[in-house]
Amino acid sequence: MIVVNEHYGFKEERSLLNLSEEQINLLQQQNFAQHFCRSKKDEQLCYAINYNEIENKYHLNSSYIVGLHWVVKGKLPIYIKPKLNNENEEVDYLKMLFEALKEIENIGHLDNLYQIDFNAPLIEIEQQQDILSPLLIIEFLTVLKQIVKKGLKKSYYNVTKNLNTRVKGKVLVNATVKKNHTKAKFQYNYCKYQEFGYNSIENRLLKKTLEFARAVISNHKSLATENVQQLFNYITPAFTNVSSEINLKEVNNFKHNPFFKEYKNAVQIAKIILKRYAYNISQVSDKKYKTPPFWIDMPKLFELYLFKKLKEVFPLRNEVLYHQKFNSLEPDILLNSKVNDKEYKVIIDAKYKPRYEEGVISHTDAAQVSGYGRLKSIRNKFQTEDNDLLIDTLIIFTSNSSQNKEIIKENLLANEDKRYHKLFKYSLQIPKIKEF
Repeated sequence: MIVVNEHYGFKEERSLLNLSEEQINLLQQQNFAQHFCRSKKDEQLCYAINYNEIENKYHLNSSYIVGLHWVVKGKLPIYIKPKLNNENEEVDYLKMLFEALKEIENIGHLDNLYQIDFNAPLIEIEQQQDILSPLLIIEFLTVLKQIVKKGLKKSYYNVTKNLNTRVKGKVLVNATVKKNHTKAKFQYNYCKYQEFGYNSIENRLLKKTLEFARAVISNHKSLATENVQQLFNYITPAFTNVSSEINLKEVNNFKHNPFFKEYKNAVQIAKIILKRYAYNISQVSDKKYKTPPFWIDMPKLFELYLFKKLKEVFPLRNEVLYHQKFNSLEPDILLNSKVNDKEYKVIIDAKYKPRYEEGVISHTDAAQVSGYGRLKSIRNKFQTEDNDLLIDTLIIFTSNSSQNKEIIKENLLANEDKRYHKLFKYSLQIPKIKEF
């Protein structure tokens, strides 16, 4: 397996180190690249491996997409870790997600945060390399918390029982004859009927997944936190009277009921978690196990984290807008607020690029966010009537050394880029784990 950090080779093109002769033979002097499809029009490079004929070496550049995938299908995988420039610190992506999902609106923004290829061959990894399962568990528990707050829904569901001296609903003749009459139990009848309550297919699926979540939490050090345990303890009592009995056919054939939108995300994530462990809970406790290839979009995660931080400071409705569409374009965040006679009409672009703390904004990023400010539809959204007035633009980027753990509104527009008018930048510290 090839193991590198995210954004490997961004300062200078570096050759892959410690490649075994077997790995070199597998690469066969070819070039490789994979992309993360955020949308039909937006593809982000995950990594590129290029062979240099003159040096007879392989060079690799990785972006900010982390995860596990095949370079040579079925033979040579690559693992990109969530770690930025500092070799002694790792990005605490779980804390970022946990913090981001405290903002309820972010639950509706989770599309394309990760991608899993269930059709590809499985890859064997060590448990500590599994960065996907903890993310899925936190997402699942957070969504489930919202359902529990509202209360589990009741519905009609089918029940099959062997009843003694009575009949209810439809008599299952074949089962009654085969399992009762052949054993001289003529007073029993297998019946199928409906009951109304909490034991629906959806709730049983969630309860089953909750059992998987308990096993994952107990086996992953990254999930052994007080916050995760409190979240789990909050949810569990609501499912006391719900059975976890559900078969594979029910899971695969289950269809979402559009009248209960709050269940949609929870059911989707539950199915992914069960499928990821091949519906076998014993795999959870293994130190080594096989997982489908996956990618996690760290820039998207930073956007969700930033959105939550901005909502803390600007909590009123529609003050902070996430990825609204304007003529098929989507600025990351729009800020439209008035605080103590000071107006904030700002187009914000989130950049998961710590290099900005040492250098100027790139021309490409400056042109992108400045272009949004010229869109008439966005200017109308801000009710900007003066055609000669430029809208403030702001790039908020990740930083390894910034003291800004929170958004300080008074400082948002304090640091203007030296080359561009009304283009500001603001650094934000993200959670990190120190390695000793």
